[in-house]
Amino acid sequence: MATNELNPLYRTLVGFDRIASLMDQAARLDAAPGYPPFNVEQVDEDSFRIELAVAGFGQDDLTIEFKQNSLVVTGTRKQPETQRNFLHRGIAERSFERRFGLADHVRVAGAKLENGLLTIELIRELPEIMKPRKIEIGTHAGAKSKPKVVDAANDETEAA
Repeated sequence: MATNELNPLYRTLVGFDRIASLMDQAARLDAAPGYPPFNVEQVDEDSFRIELAVAGFGQDDLTIEFKQNSLVVTGTRKQPETQRNFLHRGIAERSFERRFGLADHVRVAGAKLENGLLTIELIRELPEIMKPRKIEIGTHAGAKSKPKVVDAANDETEAA
């Protein structure tokens, strides 16, 4: 999708200037090879899980890096010391790099490798400023007092 096709969206969406580059990145990721296979699961409203099937890889063979809203999982297999004679080889143990784009405020909570599955836990943590809140409307137009803000717990506080 070209940037010109997104222009109507820019009229109603403020601060989404990254949307075109994110869509381009998603298109490139979609064209990536399917190895290793993976699942992306939404556990609850603010928790996600990525599972990668990494049979044959150990902890020392895997690297997980989080940088600028991007999660990169890399697997590098070391050559075995002895040559093996396979009659059938169905388990792909080739090196890989798998990239995932993450939304703002999503962080990696942990990772584990168990029974050939690499599981990465993700959590979305919104800063207080982004959580829903009710803004009280003042009654005097000329008043120079700070507006009252009611947060999610319905406690009144003065805005900064």
